[in-house]
Amino acid sequence: MRKACLNAVYELAKTDERILFIGSDLGFGVLDEFKKEMPDRFFMEGIAEANVIGMAAGLAMEGKIPYLNTIAPFFTRRGFEQILLDLCLHHVNVRFIGNGGGLVYAPLGPTHLAFEDMAVMRAIPNMTIVAPADADEMRRLMPQTIDYSGPIYIRLAKGFDPIVTSGNNPFQIGKAISMRKGDDALILTTGITLKLALEAAKILSGSGIEAAIIHLHTVKPLDRDAILDQANRTRVIVTIEEHSIIGGLGGAVAELVAETDFKTPKRFRRIGIPDVFPDDYGSQASLMARYGITTDHLVTTVRSLLKEA
Repeated sequence: MRKACLNAVYELAKTDERILFIGSDLGFGVLDEFKKEMPDRFFMEGIAEANVIGMAAGLAMEGKIPYLNTIAPFFTRRGFEQILLDLCLHHVNVRFIGNGGGLVYAPLGPTHLAFEDMAVMRAIPNMTIVAPADADEMRRLMPQTIDYSGPIYIRLAKGFDPIVTSGNNPFQIGKAISMRKGDDALILTTGITLKLALEAAKILSGSGIEAAIIHLHTVKPLDRDAILDQANRTRVIVTIEEHSIIGGLGGAVAELVAETDFKTPKRFRRIGIPDVFPDDYGSQASLMARYGITTDHLVTTVRSLLKEA
């Protein structure tokens, strides 16, 4: 996914002179072609995230479209004030590419885990948040980022994730994608958890439970209409995400559900990282299993809620 995203920046830059790239502490050889062919639009600024963000804001105010890339928590934690005041306050067209959203950097511990990044970005006015499910969806997203108004946070997964999306489903920033129909339960996903939802729905279907799946590649702005349209038809709603249950997709949907006067009662659960620091030094998969961000836990949760409904 990361390679697809950065390659897209390179290809887009070849056709639009407004586009430039700013990296912070990236690996050797990243975007070498960009650097060689367009050196006046390629910058590697080192471990100085606040400075990078301020620099990008100034360039955007002069009509450029900067794409910034580094590890996700380094942007959202170290550069929060600059994101808030330099970018979002002025509604400038800067695009953040946050590597390792969620638990990707599990071997490096909580300092490198982006478990609260979407919550941080969601709280800032004018910020758009997108989390594609796979590399193909990333390729469909990137051309739309050029002339989109305002800052965008693009949350990247580890890479080499299975392709679970299709070009048959229209992709538009801010618009959810209905991946599966069903009236027994509604599963809402973002990022790579779409794969888990699809697997869970297949298992549930085998026991006579038909779950609808809505893929929310855009967490902000949230496609409220798409969620409510399907939620009105079911008794059970479950969100699943590789993020804290506080403030991310689950938090956004919980706010929506709490503020909606449904004609029939709903059972609702959030699956994600609980209100803890993920302190285990394992793999992305092992940490996701530790916190129940799995196909099996999703199946169990849906079944349990249906029994209670």
